[in-house]
Amino acid sequence: MLQVLLKNDGPIRLNAEFGCARGELLALVGPSGSGKTSVLRAIAGLLKPPGLQGRVSIGEQPDEVWFDSTRGLWQAPQQRRVGLVFQHYALFPHLTALENVALAARPEKTSDYFDALFERMGLTGLQNRRPSQLSGGQQQRVALARALAREPQVLLLDEPFSAVDAPTRQTLYRELAALRQSVAIPMVLVTHDLEEARRLADRVVILDRGESLQIGPPASVFASPRNARVAELVGIQNHFKGQFFSNGSAEAPGFGRLLWHTDVSCEPPLTLRVLDKHRIDDGVEVSWVVAGELLDLQVQADAGAINTLACTLREVLPLGEITLCTLVPLQLPSQRVTLNLSTAMLRKLNASPGSVLYLHIPPAAVHIMPVRQR
Repeated sequence: MLQVLLKNDGPIRLNAEFGCARGELLALVGPSGSGKTSVLRAIAGLLKPPGLQGRVSIGEQPDEVWFDSTRGLWQAPQQRRVGLVFQHYALFPHLTALENVALAARPEKTSDYFDALFERMGLTGLQNRRPSQLSGGQQQRVALARALAREPQVLLLDEPFSAVDAPTRQTLYRELAALRQSVAIPMVLVTHDLEEARRLADRVVILDRGESLQIGPPASVFASPRNARVAELVGIQNHFKGQFFSNGSAEAPGFGRLLWHTDVSCEPPLTLRVLDKHRIDDGVEVSWVVAGELLDLQVQADAGAINTLACTLREVLPLGEITLCTLVPLQLPSQRVTLNLSTAMLRKLNASPGSVLYLHIPPAAVHIMPVRQR
């Protein structure tokens, strides 16, 4: 188990806390400058800004401590059994693939060990090639083999797939999945790609300005952000304001009402039925989001359907198999709702800009967040 607690108020701001279990892949996700690589380097012992506080430990009880500011303990990088794969590989150009890998291994390792490692990484026969003689995917495998040759207690991956083409990236995804089945160590992946995090990670940590804002399974974090900033960072575009009311009515047990606030007065006020998870007080001002992929669009409204809004299709932007659509509710002309439709579905709807369509917002698709008081 890797346990990380890092705090620093200097130029490199950190306020990150998370754990990563054996066999788990944890993704650090955030925009450029959010501190993802700084956190990774601090775990590896490559970064120690003045004033850094906290603790980094590995293993079960009793654990092995790599850093503890309260005890004045700081292990150098070479003392930590960390495998680190850099974004641009960091292979020595004048050394062969085998020599690059051997640098990280213990001196007693034999040629049989390296042959088995190269075979495992799909590099058989490439031991004597230099980095310039290898493809991008092959260089990435050499870098990963070098990280594993250290027999690490934790594997750190700093955007390892960003410098290769899409087919190679898919191959490397498969190899990482296979590696996880044979090496049961904590793995921490830095990525800015939300889809990559969704595909590969067991859990994600959303970082912003060095601070861990939310931790959890990708599906949970991306659908239920903790606050407006997390919603923005995970790419949710449909973000609105409102007021939540607990229903308490036998007519709709388990549901509440969400009054959709707008900058322009709306009569009658538009209210949505939403799930009441009993976490928000009655009458509280909230912000709320809904992911576009959870919305349903129809040519005609179903009789008696709740949360169904007549909308004008304002904008249609084809993107290959997907079309980005912008809708304006007739009752709320100041609001915009975006969703991605398959191009085939848009053809089926026979809709174009100016068409009136009916938007259904399932109650379970609405995620409500209290407004942070300043």
